[in-house]
Amino acid sequence: MQTVLAFDIETIPDIASAKNYLELNDLDDKSVAEIMFTRARQKSGSEFLPLHMHRIAAISVTMQRAGQITVWSLGDENSSEAEIVQRFFDGIDKYQPTLVSWNGSGFDLPVLHYRALLHGIQAPTYWDVGEHSRDAKFNNYLGRFHWRHIDLMDVLAAYQMRGRAPLDEIAVMLGFPGKLGMSGDKVWGAYLEGKISDIRDYCETDTLNTFLVYSRFELMRGNLDQTGYETLIQKVKDFLKAQQKPHFEDFLKSWETS
Repeated sequence: MQTVLAFDIETIPDIASAKNYLELNDLDDKSVAEIMFTRARQKSGSEFLPLHMHRIAAISVTMQRAGQITVWSLGDENSSEAEIVQRFFDGIDKYQPTLVSWNGSGFDLPVLHYRALLHGIQAPTYWDVGEHSRDAKFNNYLGRFHWRHIDLMDVLAAYQMRGRAPLDEIAVMLGFPGKLGMSGDKVWGAYLEGKISDIRDYCETDTLNTFLVYSRFELMRGNLDQTGYETLIQKVKDFLKAQQKPHFEDFLKSWETS
């Protein structure tokens, strides 16, 4: 059975790079971030930073492997960015999973590319497009129309910009919980308050929403029948119940009342 890895990242401004690039070494981190947001707003009308100016604060995954469901965040609250990015690509080397994301091609993966480049992280399986494995020539993680990485937002929109939708709205439309308690634009504030655990919990619930939408997608395209789909959904619920963690309990409660 193919391993499936639904993933999500949460990011904060790359203060260190901005201090060097903008020559702001005398300012504190919060002030540098405000300058970064202001520059972005002046250029695009939005405070959303260019992808190469993001630093990864958390990477979370929902894994389906050997009939089991597992949800966790890579490393721990004290892990460096280099460690969690290394763990992500090591997991791809080890399991060679089907990667599943929501806007992963437009955000998560480019950010991961830049951060891996910064930290000198090797990821031979991920970058292979046929040089090492013949099969990778026809089905690799980088090909937009391949199935090694499924960007659900892109696929469901039929690769059309005007068809794209937010994960939260699609998850809720399908009867899943959607986002609970936090959103991406609140991560920087939470990070400044030392709430790394909250960021990791939020990231985990995003991977759950992504995996659940993916499960419905697999039903739609015939890779699961109705019984298989219902069995998979029950496995997710059983996992959440067994963990006895507040954010999983809140997710399950919201799901049951949807």
